[in-house]
This record gives sequence, structure tokens and C-alpha cells, in this order.
Amino acid sequence: MRELEAAGIETVGVDLLAAPGRIVAGDVARPGDWQGAAEGCDTVIHTAAIVSFRGGLTDFHRVNVVGTHNVLAAAVAAGAERFVQLSSVTVFGNDFPDGVDELAPVRLLGVPYVDTKIAGEQLVLQAHAEGRIAATVIRPADVYGPGSRPWVVLPMREIRRGRMVLPLHGQGIHSPVHVRDLVGGIVAAAQASEAAGRVITLGGPRGVTNLDYFGALAALEGRRVRSAPEAVLMAAARIAARLDPKGELNPATIEYLTRKGTYSSELARKLIGYVPKVDLDEGIEDCRRWLADEGMLTPAR
Repeated sequence: MRELEAAGIETVGVDLLAAPGRIVAGDVARPGDWQGAAEGCDTVIHTAAIVSFRGGLTDFHRVNVVGTHNVLAAAVAAGAERFVQLSSVTVFGNDFPDGVDELAPVRLLGVPYVDTKIAGEQLVLQAHAEGRIAATVIRPADVYGPGSRPWVVLPMREIRRGRMVLPLHGQGIHSPVHVRDLVGGIVAAAQASEAAGRVITLGGPRGVTNLDYFGALAALEGRRVRSAPEAVLMAAARIAARLDPKGELNPATIEYLTRKGTYSSELARKLIGYVPKVDLDEGIEDCRRWLADEGMLTPAR
């Protein structure tokens, strides 16, 4: 919201708890008074989701699918002109050609997060096809930067514990996109009529190896990441998932770290002029400052 307001866009938000700055309380998985926040809005940007490879289908469906249905209903009832849905590149699966684009089919994995993101996309594109609201689906790549739980907070926790281990000698491909680039792409897509009815992938300047990305994070703590054979890590992940179902170490996480390709943002460039500007060095430095400010880095001795 800060980035939108800095661009002169008036905003109102919905979160589980109300907060200063026009953020009202509401659970998107349940219809309620929060839906009235859409009144007077030209555009509704839907970002609420459970983002994790852990957990069962029930909660993911309640938030990622039913929640999307409820936010769509609020936008349509309020007469909003545009709806932007945040999906995920995980819907491409883990085995795809390098430079995969939006013409590729989605792939159900039996992973609740992935499968409910696909279902959410269907709801949004159906609403557009039926003429209820002009809608765009955004598929962000691996979003990092200040506040990123999956790609900054959780990895740094494992790095500090000495438990960050990568498959494939760290040569799997990571596709980092900085949150500032992502927000810029979302705003551009929301404002471009050419983006209506489209699915758009927003990636960073380039893909890097997992060793490059997680190694850069580890260097902030003066540490290095280790690697192990995929079969060993997969066996360990299965055991860990049984012992701690709420933990992030599970087979789906290991499989995600074995990707061998990245994602094309060429359609975003053509439709909305999207050109990501934050390279990895600048993005990691941004993470370092935020982690230090949050007390999440070991103080230098």
C-alpha cells in the first residue's frame, strides 16, 4: 500500500486485523462487512493467500479459492472496473522448459498451495469471460525483498541454524523478482486495458542458481550453504514432514528446488512495458538493511 500511495493512488486494505492507514479487519474466506471496503474502488487487487508448501487442502481451499470467490463478489457488487489476482509461477509445475511462458499448460501437483492457485485463476478468468469484471491474473516469480517470508525470512532462519541444504549441488534454478519490481508490474497491469483478460508472468532480470541466491543470503551471516544428493534430501524431507507436519521441510519444497528453468516476462514487456530493474546484488543489499533493522541478523563482532 505504501508504494501505491507514494504514486498518488488512494488505497484501502483488508487484513485479519485492522490497522492505521485505512486497513479494515476481515477474513476473506468468510463473507462479511469487510466486503464493503470495495465500495468506491476502481480497482481491486487480491493478494490474500496461504503461501506455503505445508498443510492440508481444507485450509488452502478455504482461503485461496473461497477467499478469491468472496473478494471477486465484493469487487463486482461494488462496481469496480478492474480486478487483479495474484497467483504464482508454481502453477507451471516443476518440470518445464527454460523461458516457459503463459501459453504453457498449468500442472496439478497434488500440492494444496499449487492446486488452489490454479483453482483461483479459474474463478477470476471465468468472471472476466462472463463479463462480470475486467480481470488480470499475475503470476509472480520467487518474490524476495523486505518482508518476504518464503524467500528471505524462512531461509535466513535455516541458515542461522546451519540447516540450509540444497539438492543438485545448488544448481537448481531460482527466479528472484524483487518486491519493488513486482509492485510496479501490478500497478502497470491494473492500469493497462491490454492486460484485461490476460495471464501475465512477472519475473526478475534473470534466473540464478539456488547456490547463487541462497549463498548470497548466507553470506549476510558469514555462512555458506551446503548441498546433498536429491534422494537423500527427499528421504529426509519425508521423515521431517511426518514428524513435523507444520514444518516447511517436505518433499514439495525439495522438488521446487530442483527446477532447471526460469520464466519468461516477455508478454509483460509487450503488454505493459514491464522491465524489472532490481538486480540481485541490489536486492540482497535491500534485504540486508531490512533484516538488520528487524534485528534478524547476527550483530557483527
